[in-house]
Amino acid sequence: MTYTKGRVVNDADAHTMETQDWLAPYLEGEFKEMYSEVYSKREGGDRIVKMIDAAKARKTDPEARAKAKENPIEGAKGWLGYGGFDKDERVEALDWLGFNSQLVFPTFGLGAITKATDEDQRYAAATALNKAQQDFCNADARMDCVAFCPLDDPERGLAEAKRAVSAGAKAVMFSAGPAGDKSPGHPDLDPFWQFLQDHRIPFMLHIGPGTKTQPSKFKNNGRERSADLHGGGENLRFPDFLCLWYAPQEFLTAMVYDGVFMRFPELRGGVIESGAGWVPEFLRMLDHGWYSFSKTDQYLQEMDLKPSEYLKRAVRFTPFPNEDVGRMIRDSAPELYLFSSDYPHPEGTKDPFGKFEASLDGFDEEVKDMFYRTNYDHMMYRESEALAEAAE
Repeated sequence: MTYTKGRVVNDADAHTMETQDWLAPYLEGEFKEMYSEVYSKREGGDRIVKMIDAAKARKTDPEARAKAKENPIEGAKGWLGYGGFDKDERVEALDWLGFNSQLVFPTFGLGAITKATDEDQRYAAATALNKAQQDFCNADARMDCVAFCPLDDPERGLAEAKRAVSAGAKAVMFSAGPAGDKSPGHPDLDPFWQFLQDHRIPFMLHIGPGTKTQPSKFKNNGRERSADLHGGGENLRFPDFLCLWYAPQEFLTAMVYDGVFMRFPELRGGVIESGAGWVPEFLRMLDHGWYSFSKTDQYLQEMDLKPSEYLKRAVRFTPFPNEDVGRMIRDSAPELYLFSSDYPHPEGTKDPFGKFEASLDGFDEEVKDMFYRTNYDHMMYRESEALAEAAE
């Protein structure tokens, strides 16, 4: 029996744990040298390399290998997680987990893009990361590769999206902040949205690039800074956690107000690993603002749907395992939410499926199936494929 106990489950959030040489094989010249090491010593590179070496060592230790894959969801996570960076291990992990599909995002490789000092460097790093991710995901058809395409330059962002999709990418991610110096709803981005819609490729917003944290001056509170969630120094803390959904709200508000979802009615996307308890009230406030300002705002008057209806049609959200997804469904709509494991990140907990099952207690099978399977199929433009498989 698999971890998912025979239920058909699509996992909307999983990751690779990039190694030091993750990008270098896909770069040339000065960029190859620049990205020969993903982690600097200042970022804890030595500690990370030791974990990677320990994970590699189990390939020649049958006992350690058997123990690691016995129950990967409850075992070590991060670079020590089974299949964190080894694609053959990930295939074995998927066999045990039982996920029908798994949307695979990068982790620390994104830093090479966000820290770039010029556009040539930024887009070279993005292309290299996307090639590395696709190579990993090509190991198994269950892995849906997410490409990262910076929107700072709309033409270059579109060019990389086209390249990545032609190579097999199933979704496209970018920062949840502005598109360079523009709103994502600026007409210069319309060819990008048109491409995604025409090729049935969903967009993704994910914690990381564009995520808002507590403003620095609030951290000047006269106290020593606490350790992060994992006891270290590089991750989120409580005040930052409460800001996770600010950037997605700003981004989606722009997409609604600037008419992107109206101009591209088949466009779809996901907001991943940013929580979802905020979604019901966000939908209400969007509609409240629409009612309040539409008497004087011509752009609101031109909308052919209420703001909440655009999002219910186009966007899906992943709750954290410890959130009450049942309450979210009762407070909004069952088509909005998706299962995610965050594997092999520890934030996904040691039993995300069990936690979500408890939260969904009392709901009928149709609602549960939407959360675990069909909402993902909708987001990924796969309803017709899923129906055909069910008929067979």
